[in-house]
Amino acid sequence: MPLNPILALGGLACALFTLGATGAVGWLPVPDREFLARSELVTLAPGSFAHPLPGEFLRQNHPVSAPVVRATVAEPFEIMKYQVSASDYRRCVMAGACKPADGRGSGNVPVTGVSHIDAEAYADWLSAETGSAWRLPTDVEWAYAAGERFRGDIEAGETDPNNPAQRWLVQYRTEASLGRQPDPQPRIRGGFGPNSKGVADIAGNVWEWTSTCYVHTTEAADGAGIASSIDNCGVHVVEGFHRTYMSNFIRDGKSGGCAVGTPPDNLGFRLVRDRLNLVQAAIRWLRLS
Repeated sequence: MPLNPILALGGLACALFTLGATGAVGWLPVPDREFLARSELVTLAPGSFAHPLPGEFLRQNHPVSAPVVRATVAEPFEIMKYQVSASDYRRCVMAGACKPADGRGSGNVPVTGVSHIDAEAYADWLSAETGSAWRLPTDVEWAYAAGERFRGDIEAGETDPNNPAQRWLVQYRTEASLGRQPDPQPRIRGGFGPNSKGVADIAGNVWEWTSTCYVHTTEAADGAGIASSIDNCGVHVVEGFHRTYMSNFIRDGKSGGCAVGTPPDNLGFRLVRDRLNLVQAAIRWLRLS
């Protein structure tokens, strides 16, 4: 039977009123409620922090350390407490919206062996399934959520600009001094514990895709300002024990990255949920009713 437009508008108005009166949580479509019952979210308040910019920085054609800026998170945002699990990712595979992951974990173990392309496909599928807007975090959002566990690029400091091999050696030695050991087996969620902000498993052995593109920046000769900046969105920032960069199609960090240092043990991801669009949510509710 066709939907009566007057009744539909009345239902939409009632739905919007209900959302405004109760908040979205009790009114979410059933698939969203079921998903959130499995996937806890952490709400982070606005704030600012000192943040080394991602990418490659050159001055007079020689690599230099990334500038540190005051990054600001202007609005509260919700991020998954845990990485996307193998079981939740499998639901996307079973729906035909995601390619099977290369990782062998199952259940509440983080999904691994997934590329940036796979992570984006999952976010799109989850958004369509739940009526909420899910996406990968930006580099700034991830760093903010990581808190005390965030570590930027492995820097070499001041080295001979005419001897790039010296810079690479310094970077390898710097990383070695951090004491990271190979740890290829993903652990059940919570295995690396929460940080001070309540976000779990940050900087464990599953490194995480972000939505931030790799940037090649040339600074002014005097170091004051940017002369040019080129985005390469075929490569994205990956966060974990430290920041690194991977081509979008890479599923195994050991098979190829874009930064000096030992590769990630595993590639996975977690998502941010944007604030619910009340009109879109109400329309979705009417369709499900």
